[in-house]
Amino acid sequence: MEEKDVVQALSALAQPMRLRLFRALVVAGRGGLTPGVITDQLDVAPATLSFHLKELTHAGLITQERDGRNLIYRAAFDTMNNLLGYLTDHCCQGQPCLDETATSCKC
Repeated sequence: MEEKDVVQALSALAQPMRLRLFRALVVAGRGGLTPGVITDQLDVAPATLSFHLKELTHAGLITQERDGRNLIYRAAFDTMNNLLGYLTDHCCQGQPCLDETATSCKC
């Protein structure tokens, strides 16, 4: 992942509603959510939701797919994992810090 992409992704997430929206899509998993469900879950106006969905899509953090008359939004797990990898790439001075049972870095 390139630095400019990391900055764009972190910038998109640096807003409370977009962070909540992204987390809701992560929780939803590969099935994703429709805008109507998101609106109900997050108690956000449709126009506001549309703006935030556009920002997260532009940052590559979510995807959109048409399923008949519905739009389905999903977290872009590959992008999320690449972002996390970029942020932790040099932790522990480049040495492996996680074993199979670890839940966090041991640094």
